[in-house]
Amino acid sequence: MNRIRLITHGGHSILLVDVSGCESPEMIRVIDEVPKHVREHPKGSLLLLADFTGAQFSREVVERLKIATVFDRPHLKRSAWVLTANLPKALYESIKTFSGRNLPIFATREEALDFLVAADHSMTA
Repeated sequence: MNRIRLITHGGHSILLVDVSGCESPEMIRVIDEVPKHVREHPKGSLLLLADFTGAQFSREVVERLKIATVFDRPHLKRSAWVLTANLPKALYESIKTFSGRNLPIFATREEALDFLVAADHSMTA
C-alpha cells in the first residue's frame, strides 16, 4: 500500500499521508519519507492530510512527528489531521508547540478534506 500519495478533492491536489492502522515501526518509516514528498512542492503551496486513525503512537513516533512537522512547514498552505483518541492531548500539544504549526484535528477524512479545500479559510499549516 502506498501510504503517501496525491489525491484530488474538490478540484484540489492534496498530499495524503495515510498511517491509519499502522503500528509504530511502520509509522516511523512513513513519517521519515514525508519530507522528501513535501519538498517536491513550492513553498506555501501544499495541502496535506495526515490520517492517524487507529495508529499506534510511541515516544519515537512523536519525536519523529515533531521533526517532520518543522521541516514540512515552509511548503504547506494548509494541513489537517484525522486523529482519534489514540494520541494523548499532551503529546499532541507538544507536537504543535515544537513545530509552531496549527494542526487542526478532524474525526473523519471527509471533514479534513473539506477543511483543506475551503476557499474562505485563512488558517495556514
